[in-house]
Amino acid sequence: MTVDGQPYPTLKNVPVGLDDRGNRTEFDSMGKVQVPADKYWGAQTQRSLLHFSIGSDRMPKAVYRAYGVVKKAAAIVNGQMDRLPQWKVDAIVMAADEAIEGKLDDHFPLFVWQTGSGTQSNMNVNEVLSNRAIQLLGGELGSQHPIGPNDDVNMGQSSNDSFPTAMHIAAISIIDERLVPELEKLASTIETKARGWMDVVKVGRTHLEDATPLSVGQEWSGWAAQIRAVVAEIKRSRIGLLELALGGTAVGTGLNAPQGFSTQVAAKIADITGKDFVTAQNKFMAQGTLDAMVRASAALRGAAVALMKIANDMRWLASGPRCGLGELNLPANEPGSSIMPGKVNPTQCEAIVMIAIQVIGDDTATAFAGSQGNFELNAMRPIIINNFLHSATVLSDGCEKFRVYSVEGTDINRERIRSYLDNNLMLVTALSPIIGYQKAAHIAEDAMATGSTLKAAALASGAVTEEQYDAIIVPKNMIGEGLAGA
Repeated sequence: MTVDGQPYPTLKNVPVGLDDRGNRTEFDSMGKVQVPADKYWGAQTQRSLLHFSIGSDRMPKAVYRAYGVVKKAAAIVNGQMDRLPQWKVDAIVMAADEAIEGKLDDHFPLFVWQTGSGTQSNMNVNEVLSNRAIQLLGGELGSQHPIGPNDDVNMGQSSNDSFPTAMHIAAISIIDERLVPELEKLASTIETKARGWMDVVKVGRTHLEDATPLSVGQEWSGWAAQIRAVVAEIKRSRIGLLELALGGTAVGTGLNAPQGFSTQVAAKIADITGKDFVTAQNKFMAQGTLDAMVRASAALRGAAVALMKIANDMRWLASGPRCGLGELNLPANEPGSSIMPGKVNPTQCEAIVMIAIQVIGDDTATAFAGSQGNFELNAMRPIIINNFLHSATVLSDGCEKFRVYSVEGTDINRERIRSYLDNNLMLVTALSPIIGYQKAAHIAEDAMATGSTLKAAALASGAVTEEQYDAIIVPKNMIGEGLAGA
């Protein structure tokens, strides 16, 4: 068995990297292009760098690592279908494994702001894997021989089906490996705090005004339940990401891919990743829309909304320490002011609020981009995957820091909580079923107007006796049982 009259080339043990200096000549269908000699990329990548050097937003490396999975699976299936000889499969797979492991990250330089289909990033991967495979086989970089970027690495694929496939793999990976675990750890920490303070009665607040009592534990349990619900929603939205577009090629029909390619490649991707990926049953939806990504992004927005509420509640309850609410004592992690000595701020809460604002903004742009599909393609892919991965990353990191540096070290100020409870005029609500709403309201109004205690105002009204008041106005009897209300 020979190639061009020569024995099959064998893979060489060549470490990743190029020591050459200056430029190397690469080519594509439009002609020759000079590229840095110490990089694996080719002509189309270099053209993109020239035409789309916009800002500083680079395509996330997670996309390229996911693309490594796509190219590896496609090469294996192409080999099984006798479309690629095994020695080519082995070379592409070795290069793809290096991409998956991040060893080729320095050779994926493109910006987010490029073609909306992601074609230039797909070709960046094809060119890098092609040249790396050529290097492993002892060939000449830039020759596209014996491994071609289009004919071999991209065999049976289009950017239109491979890029959304890489998007879904990257999105699932960060959901499973970072976001959900961090959200669940945060929920568990809050639940532990809630159980410890379930019997500590405090004043409730609605509209930022005093309300009837509840326990600190009940209040914290609500935050934990928010996060648990968010995790459930993210897991639901994740199901849509398991469907892969690969095999639809240019417009969803599968032109230039063999029958059964989509199913076999999806199965191989599932095998490589250990995730339940399947081929999409309707490639025209899979390629003409980005609806699954939009729904998953919306789930991240739900996480942002929940975390913002929790962080805002905590920093309000910790306000002070002497002139604010002061019910919570947050960890003093760092000096809070460059001019006010001794000042400590709720910095972790502030970071979470900013992250939530950013995620909501990312999702707004994602939803807008998702609405811009036309006919057989949504050409707004780079902004969507960039926003999704950015949101998932800052949410994951933010949850970890918030848990470790704020929630775990937070304690309650029992004396302050008790003093607010004793002065809470809304305890009068318990009298309402006995003396009627109007009389109870007048008692609260009189106490407020005269500055007296609720008990003094109640006894002065003549509506209740002291014995009745003491029997009825018992805050711990006013917080119900458990978490489900009446």
